[in-house]
Order: sequence, then C-alpha cells, then structure tokens
Amino acid sequence: MIPGTSITSIYIQNSKTNSKGTIMSVAEEITKAIGAHGMWKNRLKDAIAAGKSDFSVEKVQPDNLCDFGKWLHALPESERSSERWKKVQALHATFHKEAARILGLALAGKKDEASPALMENSEFANRSAELTTLMMKWRKEIS
Repeated sequence: MIPGTSITSIYIQNSKTNSKGTIMSVAEEITKAIGAHGMWKNRLKDAIAAGKSDFSVEKVQPDNLCDFGKWLHALPESERSSERWKKVQALHATFHKEAARILGLALAGKKDEASPALMENSEFANRSAELTTLMMKWRKEIS
C-alpha cells in the first residue's frame, strides 16, 4: 500500500456507483457479491430441473466476468498482492469453476449427477460457504 493512504481510499478509487449515483463502499460491494453468488444455488436448481438456463458454461466459468469479479480484479496491485485478496480470488475462481461444471451437467440433461453436486458437503456447497465466510470477514475488517 502507498504510505499515507488507507485501504478504504484505495477501494473508493476502484469503486462503482450505485443506482443513486453514490460511490458504493467496499462493504456494499462485498454485500452485493454475497447475495449475487448466493442466488447461484437456485439458478443451478432451476437449470437442473429445466435442462436449460439463460447462462452458458462459457460465461459462468471465468471468475472475472461477474460484477464482483470485475471489481476484484480491478483493485490496485497493492491489494491484489495481499494474502486476503489471493484467498478470496482463489475461492471465487473455484466457485465459478464448480458452478460452471454443474451447469454443464444440467444443460446436458444429467440430473442424476448435477443434483447431488448442490447437496450439503458437496464441492459447490463447501466452496460457496468458504467464499461467503471469507467475504463476510473481509467486510467486517474494513467496516
């Protein structure tokens, strides 16, 4: 980090504006990301049931195409080199990879393989819980 700057000021430089035109705080970005990623379990359940989705595997797998991923990867190098960022990014990438794998199964009509992948203690459930916990910890640290 640059001497004399706070982590909050660095984030503000890399923040987006919300619908009211105000800069979203880091805590708001993280809260928004937790909610958005939490919706994926329902999206995947729907895709498994229907055999179709508005999302493609190719668009879900990369961790830098969702709003949080874009924000995360746009943070300054000083933050991207931190252990916290590396952990969040790795879990976020794993989350996207697993969501894309399950979506691929759903779109291929493999309900018997896709459904258990969402169950408690599955790779998806465990990575999702870890990511949420880590993001909540990050939000608490900066608030």
